[in-house]
Amino acid sequence: MVAKANPTDGGGFGEYLTTAAGSGIALVPPGLDEPAAAALGLAGAAALAVVDSLAAKPGETVLVSGATGGVGAFAVQLLADRGVTVIATAPPASAGHVRGLGAAHDIDHGADLAAQLRDLAPGGVDAVAHLAGDGVALAELLRPGGRIVSALHLDPAGLPRRDITGTSVMADPSRDVLDRLAREVAAGRLRVPVGRTLPLAELPPALAGFSNGTLGKLGVQVASLG
Repeated sequence: MVAKANPTDGGGFGEYLTTAAGSGIALVPPGLDEPAAAALGLAGAAALAVVDSLAAKPGETVLVSGATGGVGAFAVQLLADRGVTVIATAPPASAGHVRGLGAAHDIDHGADLAAQLRDLAPGGVDAVAHLAGDGVALAELLRPGGRIVSALHLDPAGLPRRDITGTSVMADPSRDVLDRLAREVAAGRLRVPVGRTLPLAELPPALAGFSNGTLGKLGVQVASLG
């Protein structure tokens, strides 16, 4: 079973946790192991909300800003599976990682994005998945009629152009969403990039390293399931 705890209640690193029945609980399907199931939760739900809202069609070009993060890794895969041409922002050292997730192109997140996109999308990208960085600046990379969907509380009213649209979404880790994500993983259409799994006692130093750009999700084995 996989569940999303209420963030205001705490207890996510506890051996036992009580949560409301409707707060996002799903059975782990055959073929999905516990570390992968645990890592789906909030990041997977946020990525699915962004991708569904983008409603990108096969052949469209979507810029995923923050492709190396937990949400971004899922978003790249979900978009690529829909036939979308994904351009992923990433540090140069992580280019192979995002390509392996399904990105058709990668651009350096620390360099001039507009300059790097001139050859890849001369008229601007069709859509932007805003998962990191300055949403207003990213919106300038859209073609006329393009759209940006943000998981970072971007205010559409603050966008600099009238010929684009913006939407802000939030993760909905409901039972239906968790079931849907779990089925995607079990079917091999979605990979959960768990960087490593470690015991609870090693969590504090691991969290410090994780905030410094570690790739993949961090799994914590709180107690033995045996």
